[in-house]
Amino acid sequence: MLKCTDLAERIERLRPGAQVSDVARLCLLLSNSSADDVDELANDSTLATAWKEMDLRLQAATDQHAAMTEELEDLARSDPQRFTPDQIWILIRAIKVQSQILNLYVGEPALDL
Repeated sequence: MLKCTDLAERIERLRPGAQVSDVARLCLLLSNSSADDVDELANDSTLATAWKEMDLRLQAATDQHAAMTEELEDLARSDPQRFTPDQIWILIRAIKVQSQILNLYVGEPALDL
């Protein structure tokens, strides 16, 4: 059975000089993405593939979050009593983006809005 410490050591070998928080984050993200069989990550090829996939998912979520943050900052400067339907949709999309990011970390399905 693959333990978190084993996975962390393998990540550190693949990514020398990585920050402790980055290694911990990768352990969590990779173990959640492989919840059906975490032991598959013991294979170097499988670990590398899972890492690349998770990196793409995390980058996409990070980009969405940055764009949404900008929209929310604009929205925060407006009068909430005069919100348009488009502004309400901005809030709903923000909830969905946050849900997707949370899903990466807890391994639960995102809200389907």
